[in-house]
Amino acid sequence: MAHIRTVYASTVASLDSDVRTGGGTDDTAVIQSLLDIARDEGGVHLIVDGAALVSHLTVYSNTTIECLSGDCGFYQMDDSNCAIVTNAHWDRHVIRDRNITLVGGTYNQNCLHQAHHQPFPEDFNYQDDAFGKDHWTFAIEFYGVENLLMRDMTILDFRTFCVTVGNFRRVTLERVWVDLPNRMHAQNQDGFHFWGPGQFLTVRDCGGRVGDDFMNIGSDETDLVSSITDVLVDGIFHDEADQSIRILSRGTGLVDRVTIRNVQGSYRSYGFYINSWFPDKTMGNFGDIFIENVNLTHTKPNYTHRVPMLFSIGGDIRCLTLKNIRHEHPIDARAIAEIGLPFYDTFPHNVSAYPFPAGRKPVLQNLIIDGLTVLENGQSEGMEQLQVFGEVGNMIVKNVLCVKDAGVPRSGELVSIKPRGHVGNLVLEGITALGLDALVTGEQRADDVIKSNVTEK
Repeated sequence: MAHIRTVYASTVASLDSDVRTGGGTDDTAVIQSLLDIARDEGGVHLIVDGAALVSHLTVYSNTTIECLSGDCGFYQMDDSNCAIVTNAHWDRHVIRDRNITLVGGTYNQNCLHQAHHQPFPEDFNYQDDAFGKDHWTFAIEFYGVENLLMRDMTILDFRTFCVTVGNFRRVTLERVWVDLPNRMHAQNQDGFHFWGPGQFLTVRDCGGRVGDDFMNIGSDETDLVSSITDVLVDGIFHDEADQSIRILSRGTGLVDRVTIRNVQGSYRSYGFYINSWFPDKTMGNFGDIFIENVNLTHTKPNYTHRVPMLFSIGGDIRCLTLKNIRHEHPIDARAIAEIGLPFYDTFPHNVSAYPFPAGRKPVLQNLIIDGLTVLENGQSEGMEQLQVFGEVGNMIVKNVLCVKDAGVPRSGELVSIKPRGHVGNLVLEGITALGLDALVTGEQRADDVIKSNVTEK
């Protein structure tokens, strides 16, 4: 049985730093000596009652780090070029560390003074397919962990990914706020990254500013085979994120039983990716994904390598449900959903001209869009709201309101089925579309179109 010893950082550490500006005495060794109690005695509850300057800290099973206020925590030393906190026994296949809790405080990685990446540690026991031989500088990093809890924290100025967790079971993030006073363009300053294998992931009431996608649920991004299942994301607040949430499967790894709800705030370039992302042998492997209550305002895109959008849907998907999606006063004609485009960067801005590689056409078996509100104010002329580029078995679009402000010229379509797109059964129910050029274009590329309670003016 583990014996948990409670210790205060101030008993050995100087704690003369500042979580926002740094400075002070290097407290790494003395703080680490307290964390080693978990290794030597079975468990430790470290209470951080000040601000510590550190390079890197390693935690073991049965460790709790509790910071007493937002001014308590850690500031990472210049040129540390590694995570602020990691678990002791990295493993991509076996869970070796358990019962780790980080509560409260501020963790500042000091991103302007860390390297973007370094060579992989020699003792790391797998080859990372996505990143080659380089290991990016993440702020908080765990591989092979069960019962991980992060709560009521602020993480600042992460150099690349803010929180990275791979090979996990029972992970919970609650009220974790991330921010980038020193955001850098196109430097991979992502928020939360999850890699499989993984099961039972909960993310609640988190938000902030990132320099790429806020969250990536990337089951087999690194090994092509691992799965992530049983995910609940509830309450995400974006402060001008470059991108919102990515759900990624690039090989045979399955992403299944995923619920994402209550996403709001502002983003710049791209919303949700449900996509294989990498050109590979498969189109990924997506099971049942449910997304509801999305109210995101977009600002001017910061990426120009492709057209912006709210949803990019491009893998082999069993069932995707989008419910209660709001798109208010768009400032450009970005699509609400691109359906059936396989990859993020292999097609030109004229996406309708993109040729599918042989044998790689994605199939979306069932798509349900239940509750869509689009309010246009004249800056989104010609918007094709739902673009179908690939194969969709059943597409149900219901409870839709599309209207334009007074005096805005008629333009756009609700559903546009492109020349290489195909829909088996297209069901339109409870639609009010005012001021569009057409409800559906390319209707001949649907085997059956069923309309019920549709109002067009």
